[in-house]
Amino acid sequence: MATDNSKPKALRQKIRIGDLLVKNGIITDEQLMGALATQKKTGNKLGNTLIELGLVTSQQFHEFLANQMNLQFIDLKHYNYKPEVVRLLPETAARRFRAVVLNQEENRLLVGVADPTDIYAYDELTKILKQPVTLAVVYESELLKAIDTVYRRTQEIVNIAEELGEELSHGDANLEQLLIETDVEDAPVVRLLKSLFEDAVQVGASDIHIEPDEKVWRIRQRIDGVLHEQVMKEKRIAQALVSRLKLVCGLDISERRLPQDGRFNVRVKGRSVDIRLSTMPLQHGESVVMRLLDQSSGILQLEHVGMPPSLLRRFRQQLHQPHGLVLVTGPTGSGKTTTLYGALNELNSEEKKVITVEDPVEYRLPRINQVQVYPKIGLDFARVLRAGLRQDPDIVMVGEMRDKETSDIALRAAMTGHLVLSTLHTNDAISTALRLIEMGAKGYVVASSLRAVMAQRLVRKICESCVVTDPLEPATKSWLEGYSGRVDYEVGQVEFKKGRGCPGCNNTGYSGRVGIFELLEINFELADALRRNDSAEFAKIANGLPQFVTLADSALVLATNGITSMDEVLRIAGEVGT
Repeated sequence: MATDNSKPKALRQKIRIGDLLVKNGIITDEQLMGALATQKKTGNKLGNTLIELGLVTSQQFHEFLANQMNLQFIDLKHYNYKPEVVRLLPETAARRFRAVVLNQEENRLLVGVADPTDIYAYDELTKILKQPVTLAVVYESELLKAIDTVYRRTQEIVNIAEELGEELSHGDANLEQLLIETDVEDAPVVRLLKSLFEDAVQVGASDIHIEPDEKVWRIRQRIDGVLHEQVMKEKRIAQALVSRLKLVCGLDISERRLPQDGRFNVRVKGRSVDIRLSTMPLQHGESVVMRLLDQSSGILQLEHVGMPPSLLRRFRQQLHQPHGLVLVTGPTGSGKTTTLYGALNELNSEEKKVITVEDPVEYRLPRINQVQVYPKIGLDFARVLRAGLRQDPDIVMVGEMRDKETSDIALRAAMTGHLVLSTLHTNDAISTALRLIEMGAKGYVVASSLRAVMAQRLVRKICESCVVTDPLEPATKSWLEGYSGRVDYEVGQVEFKKGRGCPGCNNTGYSGRVGIFELLEINFELADALRRNDSAEFAKIANGLPQFVTLADSALVLATNGITSMDEVLRIAGEVGT
């Protein structure tokens, strides 16, 4: 156990951080008094209170704190920690004391903490680690991200799966009992699902795939658009998981020959997460894919979607038109839903009646009339849309324009005084307008109705902890030299970046994603080309518009600024045929 003399000098004296901030002129006495009053109400620490009130920035506060206590300040974004060293401290202690072990020196451990003034936490960390501790100051937000990244549930999932496998090995009666006892929280199948969801939420997975194979089964999580796999033994466990999930959704557990869809809600780490579930029969069992929708984070505002300010301003102008069709396009997983819900959130007001037709309803919005289609009983997009237009709406959102009937109704609604928002699965903005004509819509109807098309994709961001210079391959250099976009750069003068791969990004070199966009606004010349069904002229006019920036251009801008890699630019260019 650490004695008082073993503590760092800064911890042996009483630190009054508020007084020091006032003394150094960073905040005023009045601001400190106000922060202390707020702190009494919320129970938060003074530092967090000052940051939340906007009196100091997180960087300003933590660097000041480190300087006053003569401690090292470490930005974890750029720190390449080792998972095996971090795990020297149990996860429960790491979360409780807001601490992470960063390095193992000769006879001491370097530990990053969010609050170095917490003497009790220092004493407990020393007892748990059983080694002398050197403190360093880190951002709390980055510390929590590091904890979520390192303390994965993978081994826990394996252990519970093995336990479940042993239970199932005794016969089918155990499986039936596991499925019937829906309230037994310590049943292995329940604990396995709980760990699975906790792990997915920790790493920010958007989807969970459960896939049975001939001799094994797989859990795959989609993180930043890429699947990460964990192979498990004992194939019967997959059947138990699928059956349990079907029960939660109210699906037929005896039907294994036909696909089924369901939905349920779980609370994970204090967050409400909606799960959209889809089953599909395979050769070796049933595959389940679950889409995770975090309801706790709320609907993303348009300002935070990632559009450049000039493009966001133009998109907003289109949203506030009294009538017309505005389309958001791109493949599955391109962020269309986020943009559409951000638009709906902005348009949602007392003065406007908004009706949506969706399959499924992903996020629930107050005041907006959201309808879930149900084709099995004849409640399809076209039928709901016809009924919705008799409900006196100002704004209509159609989840997807899948057929001629739906597109015809939506286009005519846009011509008759309604603002209509919808999506199409197309590669880019230019091909979208032409796709409507291919679906059977008349050219003059599209020309009169369509106001704007926003095409988008998501590209992966380079991990800030392991970013390095990217010496481009000869083929990539040749592509850049031949590229005829609108990005102002010179090959050889721009230093492109990539991620080397580190524990913080699961050795992918990427962490997080950002949107890229192209907005095509229909003017008189474009509308005239649509009326004449002249696709070549339409594309030529669109590409000549001074404000039209392509998806490949948008991705290349991010690459020249070191946000994404040239590999991601080439991927986007390949998808859109640039």
